[in-house]
Amino acid sequence: MNKEKFCNECGIALTEQNTMEFNGNAMCQDCYDRLTISCDNCGERIWASDAEGNGNVTVCIHCYDNYYTHCENCGILIHCDSAFYEDNSDYPYCEHCYNARMEAPIKPYNHKPCPVFHGSGTLYMGVELEIDKGGEISENAEAIIDIANTDNNHIYCKHDGSIDDGFEMVSHPMTLEYHTKGMNWREVFEQAVSMGYRSHQTTTCGLHIHVNRSAFGESIDEQEDTISKIIYLVENHWNELVRFSRRTEMSLTRWANRYGILTTAKETYKSAKGKHYGRYVAVNLENDNTIEFRLFRGTLNYDTFLATLQLIDEICNLAIHSDDKDIESLSWSLFVSAIDTDKKPELIQYLKDKRLYVNESTNEREEM
Repeated sequence: MNKEKFCNECGIALTEQNTMEFNGNAMCQDCYDRLTISCDNCGERIWASDAEGNGNVTVCIHCYDNYYTHCENCGILIHCDSAFYEDNSDYPYCEHCYNARMEAPIKPYNHKPCPVFHGSGTLYMGVELEIDKGGEISENAEAIIDIANTDNNHIYCKHDGSIDDGFEMVSHPMTLEYHTKGMNWREVFEQAVSMGYRSHQTTTCGLHIHVNRSAFGESIDEQEDTISKIIYLVENHWNELVRFSRRTEMSLTRWANRYGILTTAKETYKSAKGKHYGRYVAVNLENDNTIEFRLFRGTLNYDTFLATLQLIDEICNLAIHSDDKDIESLSWSLFVSAIDTDKKPELIQYLKDKRLYVNESTNEREEM
């Protein structure tokens, strides 16, 4: 007499006609059809709960790990050969989401296209300027981009989670001369202000400036030597730069903290690198190709913006062309007195406004 069999899943009595075997389990036809499925790639039968799929394609874990991935945006299953990637990003997208992201005026935070260098020289500055209060609105970003990129690829806009109701404008690398004469920042800022955006008049916005490491020397050792002098300059003249930055002490501690200063430039730099503070420091050293100055509060005042670029240019060139002893003994008054008043009038005026040049009264301009 044959022993009666039952489905391991639902308990129903099994007959010869409705018995299915799967992974050593006896199952009825209904449970087999409901709980297992065939991989569309290799044909292997697997538990449905272990499958990866999107309604149209179902694959086993082995095939998923080797041949498939999910779209980072919509989550749909896509074959690796059909995945799309943004420049310098490892996030995969389906064709639909990729095209939508490429066409959107406000790019995702991880968007990082290949840089386009503007101007003739060795020292390039890329700007990240956060603007708020006007909305993270595609039409507004598009209007700003249209003005900035009239005759060249100058800027793009990105989402930034630290901003309440706006976005970030990011420039491609430009020389100071190109920022001044080739890029129409004044018109860009006027457009942003007209749409209700503010930068200084917020608690969320910063102005970050990237400078290419290659400007500091041909070899890694030369670059490191110059950067050590930059770090020392910033730390040694911290109080003056804090006043220049327009940031509060609380904001600096959160977004652009200092490393601390030691006796020499090289000791200060060695200590800074050893602290591993990440990127939320006054001079961020985490990027392979740039250093990033994060000290400054955002602004839509053109003269203040230009003065800030001129200050960074002055600091970098001083570090490039001076030795350690000159940097370590340099007072703030000697530093500012050496600035060319004809070439950098906006910087001179801003220093006067902040009483960082000479102690005289001026009519300080409104920040936006």
